[in-house]
This record gives sequence, C-alpha cells and structure tokens, in this order.
Amino acid sequence: MLQTALKALFGSRNDRLLKTYRKRVEQINALEPEFQKLTDEQLQAKTPELKKRVADGATLDDILPEAFATVREAGKRILGMRHFDVQLVGGMALHEGKIAEMRTGEGKTLVATLPSYLNALTGKGVHVVTVNDYLAKRDAEWMGRIHRFLGMSVGVVIPQMDAQDKQAAYQSDITYGTNNEFGFDYLRDNMATQVGERFQRGLNFAIVDEVDSILIDEARTPLIISGQAEDSTELYRRINVLIPKLKPQPEEKAPGDYWVDLKQHSVTLSEEGHEHAEQLMNEAGLLPEGASLYDPANIILMHHLYAGVRAHSLYHRDQHYVVQDDEVVIVDEFTGRMMQGRRWSEGLHQAVEAKEGTSIKNESQTLASITFQNYFRLYKKLSGMTGTADTEAFEFSHIYNLETVLIPTHRKMVRKDSNDQVFITAKEKYAAIITDVKDCYARGQPVLLGTTSIENSELIATLLEKEGLPHQVLNAKQHAREADIVTQAGRPKMVTIATNMAGRGTDIVLGGNPDPEIQLIKTDEALNDSEKDAKVAAVRANWDRLHAEVVAAGGLHIVGSERHESRRIDNQLRGRAARQGDPGSSRFYLSFEDPLLKIFAGEKLKAVMGALKIPEGEAIEAKIVTRSIENAQRKVEARNFDIRKQLLEYDDVASDQRKVIYAQRNELLESQDISQTIASIRSGVLGDTVVEHMPADSVEEQWDIAGLERKLESDFYTKAPVADWVKADETLDGPKVAERVIEASAKAYADKFTNIDAEVVHHYERAVMLQSIDTHWREHLAALDYLRQGIHLRGYAQKQPKQEYKREAFELFGAMLDSIKRDVTRHLMGVQIRSQEQVEEAERRAEEASRVVKNVQYNHPGAETALADEGDVAIAEAPPPQAMGDAAPFVRSTNKVGRNDPCPCGSGKKYKQCHGKLG
Repeated sequence: MLQTALKALFGSRNDRLLKTYRKRVEQINALEPEFQKLTDEQLQAKTPELKKRVADGATLDDILPEAFATVREAGKRILGMRHFDVQLVGGMALHEGKIAEMRTGEGKTLVATLPSYLNALTGKGVHVVTVNDYLAKRDAEWMGRIHRFLGMSVGVVIPQMDAQDKQAAYQSDITYGTNNEFGFDYLRDNMATQVGERFQRGLNFAIVDEVDSILIDEARTPLIISGQAEDSTELYRRINVLIPKLKPQPEEKAPGDYWVDLKQHSVTLSEEGHEHAEQLMNEAGLLPEGASLYDPANIILMHHLYAGVRAHSLYHRDQHYVVQDDEVVIVDEFTGRMMQGRRWSEGLHQAVEAKEGTSIKNESQTLASITFQNYFRLYKKLSGMTGTADTEAFEFSHIYNLETVLIPTHRKMVRKDSNDQVFITAKEKYAAIITDVKDCYARGQPVLLGTTSIENSELIATLLEKEGLPHQVLNAKQHAREADIVTQAGRPKMVTIATNMAGRGTDIVLGGNPDPEIQLIKTDEALNDSEKDAKVAAVRANWDRLHAEVVAAGGLHIVGSERHESRRIDNQLRGRAARQGDPGSSRFYLSFEDPLLKIFAGEKLKAVMGALKIPEGEAIEAKIVTRSIENAQRKVEARNFDIRKQLLEYDDVASDQRKVIYAQRNELLESQDISQTIASIRSGVLGDTVVEHMPADSVEEQWDIAGLERKLESDFYTKAPVADWVKADETLDGPKVAERVIEASAKAYADKFTNIDAEVVHHYERAVMLQSIDTHWREHLAALDYLRQGIHLRGYAQKQPKQEYKREAFELFGAMLDSIKRDVTRHLMGVQIRSQEQVEEAERRAEEASRVVKNVQYNHPGAETALADEGDVAIAEAPPPQAMGDAAPFVRSTNKVGRNDPCPCGSGKKYKQCHGKLG
C-alpha cells in the first residue's frame, strides 16, 4: 500500500528515468536547427572535434547531446531517416548500459547508431551483436553508411573469414557480428601461439540486439571449441540396433524398459530395462556372458546405451534437428534456425547420427569453453535492446546487473489480442486454424501463422494446400530466403507460416515493403533518371493502394498454432503485428495434445472442459484458461532460469580459473624474455623435490638422499652428489641442499645454451611453456566435466554439491599448476642441443639400421617392466633369425594397463599419452 502511494507521488523508477532522458532530448532538439545549416564537410568535421574533446578529458555524457544531434542529422541526409524522440531516449538507455525494451517496428536498428557512434569516439571499439550473419552483414552495410559518412570505420565478422580481414574488422571503430562469432573468437584468441594470431582487442562496449534471445535463450548451452577424441563410432551403430527392442513404460511405475520424463527432458532405465539391455548386449557380443553393465569396465557401454535411448525417445527429426547432405543439423528451439557446425555433447549427436543412418563423426574433447553469461560479463559496459525483455527483467538484473527500461512507442499501439481457444484434440485445433486463415484470405487480410517446430509448420502447410490456399513456409529449411519472405508478409492475401518467428530483425510492412523493388530500379543502368523517377513513383502509388487495402482489412493477423514454453516467444510473435500505430490482431489456438498443456496444465483444464460438458469440435475461450496456461509457462520459465543459474554457478568456478590461465597466456605471448619466470619455476620445483626427500624439521636418519639423487637425475637430468655434500659438510640441511641443487641445475641449464642465440632460446622457452599450459588446461577441463557430472551424488552424504565442486575444482587447479611447472622444468632440463651435422648423421645411421634389420618386432619394456616387482625384471632376448617367421602367440606376463590408467612408469601421465603412445 505504501509502495503504491509512493509510486503515485514520485512515479516508478522507469518514469523517473524517462523524465531525465526527455530533458536531454530537449537539448538535442534545440541543436537541430543549427546542425541543419551545416554543410556535409562541416558535419563530418564534428567527429574529429568530438574525439579531441574526449581525449582532452571531456566525458561521453558531456558531449552526448552534440554526438546524438550529429548522428540524427547524418541519418536524415544519408538514409532519409530522422531519429524520433523515443529513439533518442532508447539510445541514451543503451549508452548508460541498460536494456531498452522497444516494441517491434520502433526502429531498434537505427537506435543502435547513436550509442555506437558516441562510444566509438573513445577509440576503444564498439561491438554490435546480432542474432544471425544476415543481420550482421545487413546492418553493417545499411547503418554503416551513417558511420562511414561521419568518418568512423565499420567492420563485420562472420564465420570462415580470412584471418587478415577479421583482424581488420576488429580494429574498426564499430564492429558488427553474431554472438557466436564474438564468443568463439575470444576463445580462439586464448588458444593463439603468437600475438599476431589474435583478433580481438579489449572488450570495451557491446550493444546486443535481440538481447533476450542471446543472453537468455542461448545461455543454457556454453560455447565449446573441441578437437577429435578417440574413435568409437562403430559402437554407436551396434547399440543403435538394440534400442528399438527396448519398450518404453506407459507410466512411471508400469512394466517396460525405460521411462521418458518429458517435464525433465530425461530418460531412466528400469530394473527390467537393465536386465533386458544386458541380455541384448550379450546376444550382440558387446557384453561377456555373466558380466554386468555396472562393472567398471562396462561404463562406456552404459554411456552409449543412455545416449541411444535419449536419441530415440527425446530428439525428433524436423523438430529438434534436420538431416541435410548426410549430416544431422541442430535446429534452434527458440528461433527455428539451423545451427550449422554446432553439435550436442556427451555422445548424443553421434547417437542421433546412428539413428538417422548418416555418417558418424568422432566424439570430441573440449579444448576451450565459455558460457555467454561469462563472456558478455567481460565487457566493461554492456547494453541491449529487444521488444520483449520485461518478463525476464529479474534475470537480467540478477545475472548481468542490467536494468530494463521500457521505452514508450512513437505512436499508440492498437493491436487487438483475443483470448486463446482451447480444443480437446489437435485435429479440431487445426480445423479452427484453417477456418480462421480462410476467413482472412477471403477479406484480403495478410496472416502470419506461428508454429513451434518444423514438423508443425509442414503439417499446416499440407492442410492449406488441400484447401487451395497459397502460402509461404519459413522455417530452418528455408532460412536463406527468410528476409525476403518476411519483407513481403504484409501484402494482401499473403499467408506466411513461420517457425518461432524466424526472421526477427526484418519489419513486416503492411502492403509489402517497396524498398527492394525501388533499389533495383535505382541501380538499373539501362534506365535514365526520368525513367527511374517515373517507375519509382508508380511503385510507390501501387504500395499506397495495397497499404490502404490491408489497413481496411484489419492489418496483419497473427495466428499462434500453440503456446511456446516462454511467454516472451509468444509476445515476439504477437509483436510482429501493429507496428508504428498500424492496426493488427492476434489469437492463439491450443489443444490438450500440445506438449506444454500435456506436461503442465492438461489435467486441470481437462477437468474444466469435462465439468462444462463442452461438445466435440467446440473450443473453450475464457480468461481462466489463458491464466492457467500463463501459470504453466511461468513454471517452465522458472525451471529454465534455474538451469541457466546453475550452469552459471558451476561455470563461475571455471571462469575464475579461466581468467588466471588466459591472463598467464597473454602475458607469455606479449613477453620477449621469460627466462626469469623459467628460473623461478625451476627453483620452486627443485626446492619442492628436495623437501619431499629431506622434509623440514626432520633428522638425518629420515632423509632419503639416494632417492633424491635418483629423482633429480631421472626427472630433471641434474646430477647432484648430495650424499658427498652431506658427508663433506655436516651443517647441511634441506634448505641448504636445495640452494646447491638449484645452483647446479641453473649452471647446467646455462651451459647447455651457451652457443645458442638468446632470442632462439627465449622463443623455445615460451613455446614449451605455452604448450604445457594448453595441454594441462585441456585435461583440467575434462576433469571438471567429469567432476560436475557426478557431484550431485554428494547430496546423499549430506554435503552441499556446489561447495564440494568449488573445493575439489580448486584442488584440481592447484594440482594442474604444479603439473605445468614440473612438466616445463623436466622438458627444458632434458632437452639436448645438437648441431645440424650431428642431427643429419644420426638420421643417416637410423636409415642404415632400418635397411639392414628386417622383420624385427620392436618392444618398449618400460611400462610393462614397471609393473613387475623391483628386482624381478625379465629381459627378453631377441629370437634367432630362423625362428622369426613362426608366429608365436603373445602371452602377457603382467597385468593389462588401460589406456586411460596412470602410466606405470610413474610419470603422472595417462598410459595412452606416455608409454602407450609407443605401443
């Protein structure tokens, strides 16, 4: 009550912000007459003048009115578009690092030119982030005309660009690109081995277009750069054959092999299912007789089995993915676009490829990853714009510290939103949709029909074909034509079917958009100026007639074929109608067979339908129904928010570690000489080794001097007669021995590189250090993945999983840093310097030996003999020449070592990366 009274007295936070912005709009408007009198050259001279003022200490807020007035005047002259007052307000909200919620058709693309120009005056660069490559290229060309006129450089980054072009684009004052490309380039920069290979400069200011799509919808999955891991593609095919033989359970406790939980989007094998799977695998020769799926050796089979069941029961063709050119391509569930190059992780993509019979690509291992949340939080200042942010305002504030400002529309919005109509069956629902479309078509009213999957869009297209209604289908399979289809979706009698409103960023103009046709006429060299003017006038007259016809028919009519999980996506679809004060209408049609109602609101609404005794074919239309559906959507939104929040909380741990590693890498890349760092690392490692064998505060009898000498020689190639030193000087203790060892190793290291150019040595040291960091960081990421997958089980031990994850991740990070130091020291101490002549001589001898000795079986006994007891090492003699042709069976004399087990030689590496390589 008090809050309501205060709001009535002082206005809401949003009202107060708008009041402040409007005062500044008055200042900008006061400058307009003065700026109109300037010549083009005088207007262009404003840029260097403003840059100088910023360099001399003026803040961006001080020069904002003049900068905005400059851009407004340039927009009028170059594009024939004058920024409305509300667009200036939106530009100020973006400049202050806020989210501007502006309705569809309010000109968000033009708004972005204001803060991007103002912030580019600092010379630190501005990134304008769009949802797809088409919009990035279009906006860089279209809005870039204003910036280029004012003397700003404009770049665009898209996939598969030439490295030099991409570097030039990032050096521009304003750079357009997609969220994926900016994120991947950040990861690539932190995998670079030379300064010249990096693309981005500092992350200064980002304006995110369709901010809700990028920072909310796409934030559930991290960006991952991966490399190929081990080949296990054949196993996916063999498991795939078995999956159809397993039966799903109709209910959770009913008989069957597995239960599909649509709400949690997961599958669980029953006890019966495990037994059946074991039996099928026994018959297929995948599982030995009597073995269990739960045996440690069969964990990989369990992983493949679950991936196969999920692929068959949760992921459907033309809904979650499409098959194109022998490839499974993921479809974005929010935009309906194909996501080329993206793959599901944990073997799911391979399982879907096996299901569809396409070629299976190898599994991958993570080389670098980051979530969008943590990437965009790296910018010094972040802002965004969208038509639908208010429903997610809490999340923007909580995760990104971004405030949402609702910008009023330029003209009053007059769209008529009807209540949802709910039917019992999908068949009745589709019949009602076709009737509605027929009615609109007869009256000449354009229709935009929204669906949530490709499957539904094609089903509705088939029904429209049967009725003889011409239409356009816009889904992932036609994304190349999406802008053209959306541009003309406002023509009379035009019926457009769109998946999750793909084509955002392109306005639907009532009567169709005449601009593409006008541009073609203007660029036609066969016509003279008077002919061009006449043709353009005819096109405009025709558009005026069509526009009036559509307005009289009621404007664009939106039909939703089902509700999306998020209210925001529904609002995006509705928002396509009634732009800039145009008329428009919308209605959603639902059935109890829709996924959302089936999972969340089905039983309650079915009971209402039953109580009201609604006959078949009739719809229920009431506010109670609409509210019930909105409550279901809120539940899903809350669950999705929890998923994103949890992903972020876990990634925050990796993020802190990522910042440390990437800062260390960048420091290495930019350093010419790291010899001091190497010396410090070497001292630390050797000092720790001495402490291991001669602990502090211990007596001489507890020292392992022989072990220390062996360790120093075998691991760090340092011969240190510690026993002789101790005999010669009884006052020696651990720290003094460590000093002598460090001194001896430093001298040996310096002597080794005496005749080598210092610059070559520094380059080599840097390369070794970088390689070691990258190798251990990759392994660390894999270890964090494994840790996270099982950490929830700690909850059963009354422990907090997140705290346990943070603690163990910190310990793993410490262990990784120690491993890097040991690895670098071992490598640099062990390297041998040879002249070119010596190398050539060694190669010649090796070649001669290979010609003389034929049919010899080479074996590296290090790993095998390390398994045997000390002193019990058998040395196998080479068989006599005449016996070599007889193939004797191989008999293993020691325990088998798994490829991922620690190598028995004690190096600390996995067997496959140590002695297993030689095998």
